Amino acid sequence: MASKTKRLSGSPVAGLLAIAALLGCPASPSEAATFAPGRGVNLDLWDTWPNEADWSREGVLLPYPEWRRKIETEDLALLKGTGFDFVRMPVDPIPFLSPNARSFRDRLFGSVLEGVRAINAAGLKVIVDLHPIPRGADRFAGVEEILRDEALFERYLDLVREMGRTLSGEDPAQVAFELMNEPVTGCEGAEGAAWDDQLGRLFAAARASASRITLVLSGACWGSAEGLAALDPKTIPDDNILWGFHTYQPFLLTSQGALWAGDFIRYVTGIPYPPHAHKAELTDALEKARERIRSEAPLLRRAGMLAYLDEQIALIDTEAELEEQMAAPFRVVADWADTHAVDPGDIILSEFGMIRQEYENPVVMPGEWRAAYMRDMIGQAETRGFAWSIWGYGGAFGIVEEFGGRRAEDDVLRMIGTLGE
Repeated sequence: MASKTKRLSGSPVAGLLAIAALLGCPASPSEAATFAPGRGVNLDLWDTWPNEADWSREGVLLPYPEWRRKIETEDLALLKGTGFDFVRMPVDPIPFLSPNARSFRDRLFGSVLEGVRAINAAGLKVIVDLHPIPRGADRFAGVEEILRDEALFERYLDLVREMGRTLSGEDPAQVAFELMNEPVTGCEGAEGAAWDDQLGRLFAAARASASRITLVLSGACWGSAEGLAALDPKTIPDDNILWGFHTYQPFLLTSQGALWAGDFIRYVTGIPYPPHAHKAELTDALEKARERIRSEAPLLRRAGMLAYLDEQIALIDTEAELEEQMAAPFRVVADWADTHAVDPGDIILSEFGMIRQEYENPVVMPGEWRAAYMRDMIGQAETRGFAWSIWGYGGAFGIVEEFGGRRAEDDVLRMIGTLGE
């Protein structure tokens, strides 16, 4: 990878970075990222969603993260044998910040490290991804609160330092550290500047304790391509960085039926991929979606939802239009990389995927459609030299398992196994 000289002068976090240097950061940036991912998959985050009131009991949280309770050595070996070379390991940081788990906080860090080493022992690299989720009624904070409460953000910085220290002794070619998943701010202009400052502080905190490990950084607005493109990478004076982004475009296809994604998409299921190649299935799915909207949606929203459905389908109902929607985020990131002389090998599509089945929804997306979508998204990434990781191992978007640990259809795994043939 080409060496990229980054400027420190003018950085909004220059003072913090100077302090970080005194605490152990290299005096000059490395020439390239030491961690080189290729093809990956995201492990699960939560299955049981335990209430924070129960976190004082070690057995509720440990082993941590929760995937360690069900994913065995042979399961990791399956991923390696399929053709993946790394996993992205989401770690919810909220238990580390909760007073309920304070008495065994050190054991949580130790358990994360055990998970890292188990993944490496299976022949896979790992990105440790601090992955705060939105606040629910059963927990004191989520990603929004961390970003908007200065005192809580300072505690999060301490957590980043401590997690960096936990990982600092590992092989930097095998372990990387992602400092925050999907910052939710920055979609509204002025908030972007706030994230620039917070990202710099996160970087300085991580480098204060983990000088050798590759850090994964992303832009604001849910880690979108547009959020990444709003960053000036020269404000981060370090070349041992991977720049991440997420895309689930087109949302109408990837998240259909989801109950957590607004009050429109839940009525839409069965839209095939690619739509233009399955006209009969598309016509049937659209008619059923319209019927559900007319009978189940809030009365005053129905006309707007029907119009929105037609508008969204019009964006993807030909091969050329579909390709345009899917390629757009990749072009945004590629243009940003060209502008700032960022090596494409230092860019990772950290999340993409297509829903299999919403929880308690009987509609299951055919495996062949999901495999076709992911193959095309992988093509968009690899054509540009980007690494990628699918969301995810199990659950609603599962490519290995569905709910309850049951095996999902193997279409996606079989497709991964044929890449490069």
